[in-house]
Amino acid sequence: MSTRREHDSLGELEVPAEALYGIHTVRSLGNFSAGGEPVPIEIIYAMASLKRACARANHALGLLDDNKLKGIDAACTSILSGLLDDEFPIDIFQAGSGTSSNMNLNEVIANLANETLGGQRGERFPVHPNDDVNMGQSSNSIFPSAIRVAAVRLSKSMVSSVRLLIDALEAKALEFRAIVKSGRTHLQDAVPMTLGQEFAAWAQALRKDIVRIEHAVDANLELGEGGNAIGTGMNTTPEFRALIIRELSVLSGTPFRIAQNGIEITQFLTDQAGLSSAVRLTAQDIGKICNDLRLLGSGPNTALAEIVLPAVEPGSSMMPGKINPSIVEATNMAMLQIMGHDHAVQLASAAGQLELNTHMPVLGLNLVKALRLMDRACVQLVDRCIVGITANVENCYRHFERSGALATILNPLLGYDRVSALVKEALAHNKTAKQIVVDQGILTAEEFETLVRDSIRSSP
Repeated sequence: MSTRREHDSLGELEVPAEALYGIHTVRSLGNFSAGGEPVPIEIIYAMASLKRACARANHALGLLDDNKLKGIDAACTSILSGLLDDEFPIDIFQAGSGTSSNMNLNEVIANLANETLGGQRGERFPVHPNDDVNMGQSSNSIFPSAIRVAAVRLSKSMVSSVRLLIDALEAKALEFRAIVKSGRTHLQDAVPMTLGQEFAAWAQALRKDIVRIEHAVDANLELGEGGNAIGTGMNTTPEFRALIIRELSVLSGTPFRIAQNGIEITQFLTDQAGLSSAVRLTAQDIGKICNDLRLLGSGPNTALAEIVLPAVEPGSSMMPGKINPSIVEATNMAMLQIMGHDHAVQLASAAGQLELNTHMPVLGLNLVKALRLMDRACVQLVDRCIVGITANVENCYRHFERSGALATILNPLLGYDRVSALVKEALAHNKTAKQIVVDQGILTAEEFETLVRDSIRSSP
């Protein structure tokens, strides 16, 4: 492999001749390898977007000439095209401020810009990775800002996928609105409801999750870029931050905001942790829905079997004809993984000291992975399961009719103690509540049916 020699304050190293990165990246590759995976590319793209905005802001302030802006802008565009992802190989577990990845990006942008402007890789002229690409920036501000930008971008797709799941559940709620069944509490028979109400409740839970997520996303629109090492904005002009936000908002089409307090936003990662927490709560709700789907679809001959989940694969290597609820199980595992990601995020968020939290890369990794996973899992659950669910109407009605709790509708008419006695009698003689009240002349069959219909009211 051919190489070129580059030097820095620690000495000289050989750099692969074809590499767009430089000596700092080579040192980092030798230092960090524990994770076995690089910084998520979404964070790299977000950093490139921020550096593009910073270059434009510096140009507007007269600190970067036209040619350098042209080179840096073109370099960032190339990176954002996705064709240069291999140039960002540094391990996720690096210095806690993300300095290695920031310098990796500075080197790639500088070399691309220099080639655009007629220079050579590794020469650091006319565009310098620190003096020009990193002008007015610090890893301490650009890396956490990039996590926010990446999270906001990923959240758009993720929220759309959760909404897709809500729509699918609502469609089933409408389809099953007239199918009466028994409710269950403590996994025991409870008062009647419709299958449609069950699906509608799930959809409502996810609507509330969307509200929490969108509130958390809004908090992440506030950026500390331009604050430099500890958020005070040293070595920048007062106008720099506003110009960065303006340029980034125009380039991205997203209304980012200047941090209310640059020092606070540099040392606290709570906004990112808040988004992770909102995603975790959504995962908990989806996990609960998956558990319910497995129970309602259990059987088909020896359990509830009130719904039929679509068959997607043979369920057993030993038992012919067995079909398992594979999609909801896969989704549930994905939700558990999201909860694990959130736990790492919360620990990292709590681990800051003084003016900087030095656990940003691990927080960014786990937040990005959680957002990606939620996005894909919701689409999979809808496409491979929810849309294909059918109701077992006969089983639903049989369970409804035989539920001991059905007699609860008689409480206003007969009182708790008398109804309790009727339930015991029905169980002793293997009769339904309807049969008991009709046999004893308490109500006619028609009156009982009317009472049942009136008792199953839609949620407000």
